[in-house]
Amino acid sequence: MAKYLKPENPRFYRLTVLASDRISPNFVRVTLGGDSLTNFTYMGYDHWFRLFLPQPGQDEPRIPSATSMLWYAQYLAFSKDTKPVVRNYTISQFRAAGQGTHGEGAELDVDFVVHGDEHGGRAGPASSWATRAVPGDRVAILDEGRIYNPDGHATWQLLVGDESAVPAVLGILRSSAENVRTTAFLEVPTDADVQQQDLPSVVDLHWIVRSDPLAKPGAAALAAVQQADLPDEAPFVYVAGEQGLASGLRRYLVNEHSVPKSQICFTGYWKFGKAAG
Repeated sequence: MAKYLKPENPRFYRLTVLASDRISPNFVRVTLGGDSLTNFTYMGYDHWFRLFLPQPGQDEPRIPSATSMLWYAQYLAFSKDTKPVVRNYTISQFRAAGQGTHGEGAELDVDFVVHGDEHGGRAGPASSWATRAVPGDRVAILDEGRIYNPDGHATWQLLVGDESAVPAVLGILRSSAENVRTTAFLEVPTDADVQQQDLPSVVDLHWIVRSDPLAKPGAAALAAVQQADLPDEAPFVYVAGEQGLASGLRRYLVNEHSVPKSQICFTGYWKFGKAAG
């Protein structure tokens, strides 16, 4: 698998909630902004970050001083009552200064899946925070770059994800769709969670709606790929979401379609039955 693309100068950004919007039954979009974003370099595709949330009673989260791998050692050394909640998220949309919808500064959107019992587990701290977020709330992010990094040898690409990977897959489509023949499968809980996209003719995007609200997320997307009539040549593959989907699709493509492991980028965001987000 190709190496991740890291930012040249990883750093923390202290940000403020500018808006929060329930865009569908299972998605909340939170818009973040702040003066520090002036120095942020958006890489497109599945650009991701670590989100730091404050503990109850804190106005803003405590963050490490280091931005190298030492940040995690510092984080572990924080006391329990000051240690921030940390979760990984993908930038849904980024707007540079002068192009924002909530002022003149740069801003970014983060789409949170609203997890709950119907997803096989309890709501996680980040998704719970998103449902309560109001303008003025303070958070921090640590820039991590992007995972999607094809070598350019494949003639087409296959993108697959459940609801937790919708921002990443749509970001990849927006960044690469004009030049790359693409088949994509995105699974969501309800019809109302489908996000209509204006995409080039080289993209074949399939939205899959779970018929059973108690079904394991990702299972329908995996089945759809297994039943699809895929091109004979090996693709570059990006699959993200529930761990079973990521590992199951990788195993299927390697064993049944002889796709080289080096051509498969797979990421298990969360595990069914445990709190996610």
